[in-house]
Amino acid sequence: MDRSLVLAVLLLIFGNNIAILSDSLIKLLDGFEAPFQFVLLRQLSAALLLLPVMLYLRRPLLPQKLRWHATRAHIFLFGAVFMVISLTTLPLATANAIFYAAPLITVVFARVFFKERVTVWSLGTAAVGMLGVLVIVNPSEGNIFVLAALVVAASLAINNLLIKKLPVEHSIIDTLYLTNILGIPTTLVLTLIEGATFDWYLFWLAIGSSCFAMIYAATCVYAYRAADSNKITSAEYTGLIGAVLLGFVFFAEQPDLRFYLGSLLIVIPLTLLTWRQGKSS
Repeated sequence: MDRSLVLAVLLLIFGNNIAILSDSLIKLLDGFEAPFQFVLLRQLSAALLLLPVMLYLRRPLLPQKLRWHATRAHIFLFGAVFMVISLTTLPLATANAIFYAAPLITVVFARVFFKERVTVWSLGTAAVGMLGVLVIVNPSEGNIFVLAALVVAASLAINNLLIKKLPVEHSIIDTLYLTNILGIPTTLVLTLIEGATFDWYLFWLAIGSSCFAMIYAATCVYAYRAADSNKITSAEYTGLIGAVLLGFVFFAEQPDLRFYLGSLLIVIPLTLLTWRQGKSS
């Protein structure tokens, strides 16, 4: 096997399990009384982490053509708030399993809203995967916080599709920086309306969460540059294993059989679809 392909897979496995650490820090929040304050602190810390890189690379801090960057920034803000709500109310593994429905929702949105051509295999994968989500969340239980996790998955799917609208001259670092910086004014207003007392505990959790998220983003950049995406995407779903382990060790969570069955319905079809695309290419 190509060494660059092996390295890309290992990077994605590492990155996705690092991302679970970011989610774990969010789960340490005491409920979701101040979600906007936490998201604001996370945006500020991410922007400060990326600023030296932007200056070193001599990238413009406020370039032209910001329309779609601003759109994605506010969708990201919306999704981040619901991520705080879902991670502080649902088991870590359950929330992440629903987040992994984002690629499935992307397929549906691409067909419905962007009129993209999708294959029967893609639609079948989306249908089976959404069935897996239903198995995990068990709608008969009436847990409204599951909807928060689904909103997160939908926001991730929309932002994935909007990447195609971004100017080609803007790098991935530009995109990460602008996604955080352009949402800060709106988040600041919402934080002031929220009126929560500033909490240093939230500040340190936000910095830690941003650091882990940036590491994940960096591994994705290197991995997807080193190998074709259709050959390595399935490695992303190893993060679900990390979510189960961390949830068990640190939060005493024990997923039931329904969780494992639903996760298989999400991960296996996506893995087979990725393998089929790689084989055909």
